[in-house]
This record gives sequence, structure tokens and C-alpha cells, in this order.
Amino acid sequence: MFRGLFRSERARREALTAGQVTPDPSRCVQCGICSFNCPIGIDVRRHAWLGQPVVNSRCLTCGECVARCPRGVLTFERTNLFAERKK
Repeated sequence: MFRGLFRSERARREALTAGQVTPDPSRCVQCGICSFNCPIGIDVRRHAWLGQPVVNSRCLTCGECVARCPRGVLTFERTNLFAERKK
């Protein structure tokens, strides 16, 4: 029982540390529910409108915006945000 919980918890933590919120702007109707439910106050709606991932350093990747979007516009996408960049 605990082994299954550990795996799902581990997967959740990996998504939070190696992911970002990515919108599908073609599905967004600019309702603003995502921004309203962001506990940090990030204007997620603007990111969706521009078709840009949320790369705000204050983003907690808590998933509230993703979970609350009624049209499924927002998703978590894996990224190498913390990977060392080659110069």
C-alpha cells in the first residue's frame, strides 16, 4: 500500500520540480478562472492568451490553475528549467 503511494508522490514531486504550466491558446476563452485561482496572483490568463508557458519564478506549480480551467487549456509540461545551459 505505501509503496504505491510513494511512487505517485514521487511522480508528483518530479512534475512539480521539472515542469511548467503550458497553455493551448486555441482553446482559451479568456474566462480568467486560472488567474483568479492562482494563490500567488500570477496572470495565467495573459500567458494563455499569448501562448506562453508560465515561467514566473514565483510560480509554485501547485496546479490550481490547471485543475480549475473549465476547458482544459492548461497542462503541466516537463522542462529542463533547472538544467545548466551551455554557453
